Amino acid sequence: MKRRRVKITGIGFVTPAGIGKEAFKKGILESVSRVVPVTRFDPAAGPFVAAEVKGFRVADYVGSSVSKQLPRHTQFALAGTKLALRDAGIGDDELRALSPLVVLGTSLIGHDLMNKTIGEVARGGPRRALARAVFQAPGGSIAGPVLEILGTGRALYLQTACCAGSDAIGNAANMVASGETDLAICGGTEAPIFDCPMYELKMAGLSPDTVDRAEQLCRPFDLWRTTGVIGEGACILTIEPETSPRPGYAFISGYAFSSDQLGDSCGGLHEAIRLCLANAGVRTREIDHISAWGPGHRKIDAAEAAALRRVFGNELGHIPAVSIKGSIANPLGAAGAIQIGCAALGIRDSFIPPTVNWRHPDPACPLNLSAQPRFLPIGTVLVDAHGLSGSNSCMVLKRCT
Repeated sequence: MKRRRVKITGIGFVTPAGIGKEAFKKGILESVSRVVPVTRFDPAAGPFVAAEVKGFRVADYVGSSVSKQLPRHTQFALAGTKLALRDAGIGDDELRALSPLVVLGTSLIGHDLMNKTIGEVARGGPRRALARAVFQAPGGSIAGPVLEILGTGRALYLQTACCAGSDAIGNAANMVASGETDLAICGGTEAPIFDCPMYELKMAGLSPDTVDRAEQLCRPFDLWRTTGVIGEGACILTIEPETSPRPGYAFISGYAFSSDQLGDSCGGLHEAIRLCLANAGVRTREIDHISAWGPGHRKIDAAEAAALRRVFGNELGHIPAVSIKGSIANPLGAAGAIQIGCAALGIRDSFIPPTVNWRHPDPACPLNLSAQPRFLPIGTVLVDAHGLSGSNSCMVLKRCT
């Protein structure tokens, strides 16, 4: 069977830069970091910073019938789903007729609920444990409430560390291309800013040890970057075959993944990029823009840059690139999905966001970055993602013509 071209028809952003397409676009084009001090953790653990989604109420997007007790990452996914469907203009009747496939990814469990049940047990003994934690905290439980608000469909869940969101979109695109479904709702969601896992992330050297100038602590590819910063959020897409009557933001033209060898951070990223370009039938010189992972971590940024240099050679410095994590920090399993949504919106509206806090070029990271937004036509974008578990994911998006 001939594979179908797949296009993105709706985008639902839930991010520190803004909720919804218009708010996100306005926020991501500002050279502003959303990283702030977080003071609700035990002072004995030291200072914390993060980028949070401010003013979020799930009832604003899905109504009051959805339980506020659902984990935060599930609430983000619900809101993102509704926003994507609204953006695409898909109503309830058409949704039921299409019987969508839902593919979601996240890196972690619902730590807000797990922290709560652990606290209850610590205060009152084992009989105070929350039974709903078994059903609601696992990442695979996110899809249930999403299917409930859709009233139809079937679901698949992926947990490939920080690549989970982009892998969810890539796998969904393959299913649309093969004819398994005419509508997929896909993306990533993450809400890690709770006692656990933030204490563990700090111990692992993935959260700064200071709150001084918090807004400057996430500095992707900058010479003075340190650890990167943790964020939260979601991006959910609706994707359909090119025969859909709805206009598309961009075609998903290629997708691939790979794994690092033990101890070789981003070592497999080169292979993921190579396979993705081959899958898309695109040569390196056809890439107009790179949406890079760039978490602002000293070693990871350099390893990613080395992988990109291996693919693009000296041309790397001529291809406009960006990391949006200076603005929204690193929402782990949601990050790749937010990158893809942002890149698709940028293709349609001809913009590249700023790499916030990039001020001092690092010779080890010879990317064509800018701390200011750029407005230019974009035909083809490479989006890459990397996970601490050694996962790598890449996608090629093309302008819909």
